[in-house]
Amino acid sequence: MKIYIAHSREFDYQTELYTPIREDTNLPQDDIILPHEPSHDPKHSRDFYRKLDLMIAEVSYPATGLGIELGWAADDQVPIYCLCRQDIRPSGSIYAVTDHVLTYSSSAEMLNLIEKIIQDVRK
Repeated sequence: MKIYIAHSREFDYQTELYTPIREDTNLPQDDIILPHEPSHDPKHSRDFYRKLDLMIAEVSYPATGLGIELGWAADDQVPIYCLCRQDIRPSGSIYAVTDHVLTYSSSAEMLNLIEKIIQDVRK
């Protein structure tokens, strides 16, 4: 399964997103693609999105590039789930690509949501 975790670059994604994900032993590490890890090219070709099984997007911070990625995934019928911090209202355009917008208030809650999303999509 190819699971892409998309996000803006406008926050400390290494600390707030990548480290918690990579340290969580309940997540399928080999299936998760984080765009700015050294082993991955952050500029994926259009074909990359067609091969995804799932996109999970952290949408607390709006970004044009993230919007383009979400649009491509939606165009390719990739299931999209968006996560947003509870204290932030996500952009209304998110709802054009998914009905699955979930909020979280802590890293632990975010990780639980990611785990549940992956389990639900695998069913």
